[in-house]
Amino acid sequence: MAKRVESRESRVESRQARVERSGVSSRLTTTDSRLQRERRTPLDLDRLIHERLRLGIVSALAANEWLSFNDLKRLLRTTDGNLSVHARKLEEAQYVACDKSFDGRVPRTQYRLTAAGRRALEKYLLHMEAIIKAAKK
Repeated sequence: MAKRVESRESRVESRQARVERSGVSSRLTTTDSRLQRERRTPLDLDRLIHERLRLGIVSALAANEWLSFNDLKRLLRTTDGNLSVHARKLEEAQYVACDKSFDGRVPRTQYRLTAAGRRALEKYLLHMEAIIKAAKK
């Protein structure tokens, strides 16, 4: 077990060393003052948003004032359980707000992007743009 942990840690360290040696981390700064304050590498992505379904949720909510649970499920082509787990993670991080109500006896769940979620998405997109620019050089 100890060998597994050591080898995993050494793989992560060697990946970070390769990124630093390649010069990618030094090319990731942009004119955006927020990114200039911090040197960012591809390994520094917001892991909460970077996951495919959560990125889909945040992106869909950025384009719409609010979406119902069923709207998101249809749009992202996912299951109830998968959507609820990922939406809850975003809700816990305060990136999305969940409003629950009833339409008669039918539960109605609506999601909207919070100001913190919009800022996190903007930061994520700026970081991705910097990575793309660095890769093109």
